[in-house]
Amino acid sequence: MSETSVPFRAGDDGYASYRIPAVVATASGTLLAFCEGRVDSASDYGHIDIVLKRSTDGGRTWGALQVAARNGGDLAGNPAPVVLDTGRVLLVQCRSAADAAESAILRGEVKDEDGRRVWVQHSDDDGVTWSEPREITHQVKEPGWRWYATGPGHALQLSAGRVVVPANHTVPPTGSDVGNEPRYNGGHCLLSDDHGETWYLGYVDDSPTDYLNANESTAAELADGRVYFNTRTDSRSPGNRADAHSEDGGRTLVKPFRPQAGLTAPVCQASLLQLRDPDLLLYSGPAHGRALMTLRASTDGGTTWRPAFTVDGLPAGYSDLVRIDASTVGLLYETGDFNPYETISFRRIPVTELT
Repeated sequence: MSETSVPFRAGDDGYASYRIPAVVATASGTLLAFCEGRVDSASDYGHIDIVLKRSTDGGRTWGALQVAARNGGDLAGNPAPVVLDTGRVLLVQCRSAADAAESAILRGEVKDEDGRRVWVQHSDDDGVTWSEPREITHQVKEPGWRWYATGPGHALQLSAGRVVVPANHTVPPTGSDVGNEPRYNGGHCLLSDDHGETWYLGYVDDSPTDYLNANESTAAELADGRVYFNTRTDSRSPGNRADAHSEDGGRTLVKPFRPQAGLTAPVCQASLLQLRDPDLLLYSGPAHGRALMTLRASTDGGTTWRPAFTVDGLPAGYSDLVRIDASTVGLLYETGDFNPYETISFRRIPVTELT
């Protein structure tokens, strides 16, 4: 039977709202639940910190709130954590000025130094303390890109050692358009082959048409070594999800993103998790509007999907998946009785309920 806890509740601990969950399990089994702590409102810009709670009992209870990343009174957000084979936890993130609204960034009205920039920091003690953040924007953001977002949700380290961080961006318009239409969205990933010391861009999927435009993305390494990417898309292609595969660790895509109409979903972020035993690819996301949080499963690398577990029929938004132990999967997700942003809750789900 599944169990639920509530690590973050809007209004608690000095934050008006909590959004954008991400969760990882450390080498010792400690769960680290991250999200954006939005100080003044639920708005996507303003004074926003990346906050963290730790659990040493598999997500049944949570410790005190910690601030993992703070950008003064400005924004630190879009947490994309990953646990390395060394035990180190990397936290990739985006930063921007508090008054840099996404709409203004899309229109090209925000100076580069105030716009979306990329930083990384690390913890060597299971998230108790964190290093000073280090900027890597010049390594992973193309000149001219306007919007930029890491994840959101966990990143991954491949079996070969490479770190892969799914991400998205927007390209500037070529005509008189100001650049605020979905067709300017594009997908890419950040790669590191030295445990996060240096970074470079992997695949870039730009197609500024109105058919399919990659946005918030998630990834998993399949049992055969390929990397599977799945993305939100707001376009006229069938459905609101698209996917692609990489055979070279995220450097390139075998084919550009194509519609994945087998996943019924609203325009919303989602998460992936590849289980090794059993060999099962999981997807989490709302199934109807921003509600009906559902896990779907694939046994063929994301080609086809089936419903595997419905959490409930309540409002629901963003989510992230983690393997807690051999018998349990964890789901960190936005939900509430009357809107999706009342809490960020954590659900323990037995693997036997997914197979």
